[in-house]
Amino acid sequence: MRNRPIPGSSGRVRPVSLFRDPVLHAPCETVTDFGPELHRLVEDMFATMYAACGVGLAANQVGVGLRVFVYDCPDDEDVRHLGHLVNPRLVEADGLELRGPEGCLSLPGLEAGTPRYDRAVVEGVTVAGVPVRVEGTGFFARCLQHETDHLDGVVYPDRLTGLRRTRLLRAVARAPWAETP
Repeated sequence: MRNRPIPGSSGRVRPVSLFRDPVLHAPCETVTDFGPELHRLVEDMFATMYAACGVGLAANQVGVGLRVFVYDCPDDEDVRHLGHLVNPRLVEADGLELRGPEGCLSLPGLEAGTPRYDRAVVEGVTVAGVPVRVEGTGFFARCLQHETDHLDGVVYPDRLTGLRRTRLLRAVARAPWAETP
C-alpha cells in the first residue's frame, strides 16, 4: 500500500509556527485517536505545506503537538515521495554523513549547512492505522530526518555548532518575522 495524501482532501491552510514558538521545542505526543480530527489535521497539513512551497511539514509546525508529519519530497534521482506518517520513529540513519543546505518553514528565508545521513528509514502508521515503513536516500533522507527531529522537539539549528550556529541565530534575531523572546 502506498502512503498517499487522503483522496479528495480539501484542507485549509493553517499558520506556521515560527522558530521561537515553544511548541517547536517540545517532544510531541503519541497519536491515540484515529478519528476525523486526525484526518482533518493531515489534510490541513498538506494544504499548508503546499501553500508554503515546502517538501515536509510536522504537526507542531501548525501548532499541534502530535506525532504526525506529511511530505512531498524528491530524492537525489528526482523520484517523488508523497505521503504522511502518524507516530513515526526514525529506525535507521546511516551511510555517509553529509553537510547540505537545509531550511525550514518555521525559519522562513534562512538555511544553513546541516549534517545529515544520506539514508534514513522511518516507521509509523497511516491515518487509518496501517503500518508503514518509508526508506529514503539523499534529499529525501534529509527530509525524513528533519521531520522526525521536529516531532522530538529538535529544530535544525539545534544540530549546528560553532560559527554556523552563531550566524544562523544572528540571522534569526534580524529576521522580520522574529518575535522578541
